[in-house]
Formats: sequence, structure tokens, C-alpha cells
Amino acid sequence: MSANDVSLDVQLGRLRLANPILVASGTFGYAREMTGLVDLGRLGGIVPKTITQQPRAGNPPPRTVETTGGMLNSIGLDNDGIEAFIERLLPFMAGLGTTIIVSIAGRTVDEFVGMAARLDGVAGVGALELNVSCPNVTGGVDMGTNPQLCESLVCQVRAACGLPILAKLTPNVTDIVAVARAAAAGGADAVSLVNTCLGMAVDWRRRRPRLGNVLGGLSGPAIKPIALRAVYQVARAVDVPIVGIGGIGSIDDVMEFLVAGATAVQIGTANFYNPTVSMQVLDALPGALVELGAKGVSEVVGTLEVRSTK
Repeated sequence: MSANDVSLDVQLGRLRLANPILVASGTFGYAREMTGLVDLGRLGGIVPKTITQQPRAGNPPPRTVETTGGMLNSIGLDNDGIEAFIERLLPFMAGLGTTIIVSIAGRTVDEFVGMAARLDGVAGVGALELNVSCPNVTGGVDMGTNPQLCESLVCQVRAACGLPILAKLTPNVTDIVAVARAAAAGGADAVSLVNTCLGMAVDWRRRRPRLGNVLGGLSGPAIKPIALRAVYQVARAVDVPIVGIGGIGSIDDVMEFLVAGATAVQIGTANFYNPTVSMQVLDALPGALVELGAKGVSEVVGTLEVRSTK
């Protein structure tokens, strides 16, 4: 078997993707910025920067700071709102030849439901990702930490639109499995694991926080072990596909997430320091699958061999 014989397509509930390599919300802008660097049509999917019902100015600067093994951000969902997205930004992305998974965030259930209904049937929208896990805003994040609220939200969004739904969950909880189960019970087609880990950085000489909002979300290689753990735990407990996110920057990272239980992955922070990383892992993916004797991605998902502790 050669790399040319390998099938890369994957299924996330009702959503079928050409391959499992996506780019994460907040790290790829609205795709236009990456034109010329990345063959956007090759990607399995693009998750644009999260949008809200009304325009948001975001958090005060400084908004980002580099840390050991990662990056803290406190952007605060800075965006121009859903109507500007549909009118000015979506038409370009709709013509890229890949799946567009629109990330939405709301302060209330009604905002989430209203945005989902507005996007239902809009040309170019392939699915929704419910951002109930951003640590830099108040309101909607509560629905990603409370299983009952999460289930109710997903259920109401699904009733309001026919698009496939991904629920993006936070690692900043005691039991992420309980929240993932709730999202699945509400009708989510898949869960995205994980969003950033809450953290902070301090300038001790000035005795001030390095972020304008004091706290921010940690991303990058530093959170990969946490994300892998979450994927592994949820995959063993919940019968919906998982999109792995957190510290992915190489083909080895991708394969680790697939074997741990993810059906697809999103590349995030690595896009900032290596803009062509998504193309590099796509080029390497068929060979990595062949190395494991697999004819397709599904054959390696969740195949981690764990020695019994009984």
C-alpha cells in the first residue's frame, strides 16, 4: 500500500470533511490573511475567528504575551458582529472550496439560538462551532462549565437550525467528560477539545500583570498534554466524534491526537510561528497512516493501547 491509496476523509456526525486537518478559530483570521501562504482549498476545514451577535471591541491591551512553551491571549472576541461577517467576510471564504465552520459566541442562550437561526441556510456555512469556552469573556462560558446548561443550549441551537453542530469545550472544569456527555445528549455532532487554559503572566519589576485584562487563555505546546488527556478521557466515555485542539504543530502531534481518540484536529497557535504548518502536516499525513498499516484515518482513531491496571 502506498500513500496514494490512503483515504483522508472523515465524518463528524452529519458533517463530512475531505481530511481531518482544520485551522482553529482566532488563529487564522478570516482566511484572507493566509492567501498566498496556504492552499486554503486543501484544508479539511476553516474555523474563522469567533463572531458575536453585536460588534465587540474586545479587551484592553496588551492582549497577547509569549510564555514558556506557549502564548497567553486576552483578545476578548474582538469582531464586527454577525451581519458584517455575513455581508463582508463570508463571501470570500465561501469560494475557497473547503468547509467553513462558523464559530459563534453569545452571552445568553437566546443570542446563541438567534445567531444559529440567522446562519442556517446562508451560503458557505458548513457547520457551527459553539464557543462556550472562551476564558476572556463573561456570559456564554458558563454554558461550557455547567453540564445542564450545555445540554440545554446545544438542544435549543439544534432545534433552531439544520447545520451540524460542534461544541467547543473548556479544560477549565473539574470534569470535562460530564460536559462532553451533556453536549452529546443535547445533539452535538462533535465536541472540540480543548479551548485555552486560564492563566496569567506577571511583570514583577513593575508589579503589574502583563495582560491588560490580567488573565488570559494559554495555548500552544504547553497545553498539549492537557488536551490529549481530555481527548482520551472523552473518547472512552462519549459516543460522538472529537476534534482535538491544543499544541498541535507537527505530524507527530496530529497522529498522537488521532490515536488518543480524535477524528479530526484543529491547528491553532502554530499558525502564528509557522504559517504553512497545515500544509506540512497534510503532506505528511498519508505516509504516517501507511506507517501504521491504515488505509484511512478512521482505522487509527482511538487505537491507543493502554495496559490494564486491574
